[in-house]
Amino acid sequence: MRDDELVVMGYVSGAFGIRGWVKIHADTEHADSLFDYPVWWVGRDGVWKEYRFEDGAVQPKALVAKLDGVTDRDFAESLRGAQIAIPRAELPEPDEDEYYWTDLIGLAVVNKSGVSLGKVTRLMETGAHDVLAVHDGSQERLIPFVDQFVGKVDITGGTIEVDWEADY
Repeated sequence: MRDDELVVMGYVSGAFGIRGWVKIHADTEHADSLFDYPVWWVGRDGVWKEYRFEDGAVQPKALVAKLDGVTDRDFAESLRGAQIAIPRAELPEPDEDEYYWTDLIGLAVVNKSGVSLGKVTRLMETGAHDVLAVHDGSQERLIPFVDQFVGKVDITGGTIEVDWEADY
């Protein structure tokens, strides 16, 4: 599976117990929605391996999951930091004005005056709203991903227009 065919949905944050379960940090609107997919692609640095999802549970601070073939704590711990992805073809199309975070990362951010503010390096969920982290090589700007500040998002053109000044 190639990187452009996958959508990263979270990562393995560590081992859980001694029987091969892994702790998961999910970057999804509903954390347990990962359980809807019978096959997860787990990997790092563009090297992916398919794992069949066997079982899962929602814990107070994380998800935990049992993946086929991960049989002990050492194996589970070796997956720490690996990303979890689902094939894009299996995901529903986002509604109008909704985006998968992975599609926003790397987009150029330009303000209404045409000044380049950098590229989206990550997104954060704050509880109130999502935030774009935009980096220009020397400075990081945190821009709320709300209608008040974000205008046109052009995935195909690779840009996001914002109502944000360079000196904010």
